[in-house]
Amino acid sequence: MKTLFQCDFDGTITLEDISFLILDAFGDKGWRRMFQEYKDGKISVGRFNTLAFATVKANKETLLKLVKEKAELRPGLANLLECCRRQGIEFAIVSNGLDFYIRSILEDIGLDNVRVFAARTGFASNGVEARYLGPGGKEMEEGFKEAHLKMFQESGYRVIYAGNGTSDAPPALQACHIFATGDLLAYFRKIKVACTPFDDLNDIANGLERLPL
Repeated sequence: MKTLFQCDFDGTITLEDISFLILDAFGDKGWRRMFQEYKDGKISVGRFNTLAFATVKANKETLLKLVKEKAELRPGLANLLECCRRQGIEFAIVSNGLDFYIRSILEDIGLDNVRVFAARTGFASNGVEARYLGPGGKEMEEGFKEAHLKMFQESGYRVIYAGNGTSDAPPALQACHIFATGDLLAYFRKIKVACTPFDDLNDIANGLERLPL
């Protein structure tokens, strides 16, 4: 069976959530109230990002300047990608973050060939538009990561998953193996779901080497 590694981006490949850096710098100060509504289950993660980024009035160049100054990657991304290549594991980033900064960060480190599925970003004077399109091209507000995992499975892949947040829990539970850190790790320990913890991406690469594939 073919194997695919589905990886979250913000807080997983990066140390911090890049969208939070942008919202803190340029968004409406009420974005954290909206984020709490998402955490309380009152709105979807897609709805949160759509509403929060609509308050960001800065242009793309200004936002990317901030990203280049502030974004920090977890150590080990190149090692993880090489490990996947060596073992014949396909690699895809599926993120609730925005495609413009994910692709920019990857391009800056020479990884512009990595597959990325994330919010489609539009820039206008009245705010940043974040739209989530499912595998069939239909706009969606929730279940973005799960929809892509299902797409991979229906294409004949078994999926290994890595993530850090509670939005990673539903897709991770459908994967054949889970690597977790942060809130995702704490949640899975609480509900006693088996997963492999990681601090940096070298830990994941080492874990992949030990998995029976």
